[in-house]
Amino acid sequence: MEQKNSRDISRLQALAYELKIEQAMTANVITVSPDSTMAEFRDILKANRISGTPVVEAGRLVGIISIEDLIKALAAGEMDARVSDKMTPHPATLYADEPLVHAVVQFSQLGFGRFPVINRAGELVGIITPGDIAKAMLKKLEIALQEEELHRYRASHIFEDIIANDIALVLGYRVVGGDLVRAGEASSGLKKTLTRLGIPPAIIRRVAVATYEAEMNIAVFTSGGEIVAEIRPDRIRIEALDKGPGIPDIELAMQPGFSTAPPWVQEMGFGAGMGLPNIKACADEMKLESEIGVGTRLEVVIYVS
Repeated sequence: MEQKNSRDISRLQALAYELKIEQAMTANVITVSPDSTMAEFRDILKANRISGTPVVEAGRLVGIISIEDLIKALAAGEMDARVSDKMTPHPATLYADEPLVHAVVQFSQLGFGRFPVINRAGELVGIITPGDIAKAMLKKLEIALQEEELHRYRASHIFEDIIANDIALVLGYRVVGGDLVRAGEASSGLKKTLTRLGIPPAIIRRVAVATYEAEMNIAVFTSGGEIVAEIRPDRIRIEALDKGPGIPDIELAMQPGFSTAPPWVQEMGFGAGMGLPNIKACADEMKLESEIGVGTRLEVVIYVS
């Protein structure tokens, strides 16, 4: 049996980078008031067949309460207690416009059964569970497979039709520093192009994840830069260039979890310190050069064969 390459990225893993949390969350959220009793909370769970809900007061998220809290109240004979006394206040939340991969990471690290989803104004706009993530990715997978067949047109033969000793297709993408809303457009555009060129899906997924992480690093840590993709019949080379502050200690920056992202970036769900390790995991070859006050150059090579 052929051994699976440790660098292989599943199709579902790649989709977690493409989708936004708002595309997977449940928008019509059942909520409960902090003044409700635990008995009333039990009736809400039963009527809606759910296992937990956000606690909202005057439109503002003040906590979250689950069936586990209900079970504890039942055991203690405290069904007349108020929800505000049994809820978890100031719950961890996710932003609706964050990449879905951030939700996947949070569920994995914290082990929660659900997260309230808010917009940038702090308003509750949805709730997300692991089941929501699975449904959204499977639905997107079905659509992606259909689109892949529709777009696999004449471009898939481009390298076969060109007669030359050396062939390279070069694509350039500009990345705007500080624009975390548009960050990800370069990797998404490159993925679509590679799909239409007939590049094997497993290779495309590795390229997409590596490019996404490089793109996010430019958007988060620098004033801007560019990503250049050089596509050849046997390999794809990704070059990420920026004129940012530079990396003081490359070896330290390569350690999983190490991050110098400012607090406002981390509050938005970015800068978890996994960018460079994720890139290295996808690459066949990786070179990182950086000079303080000048900028950084990242080169990644992924072989097509």
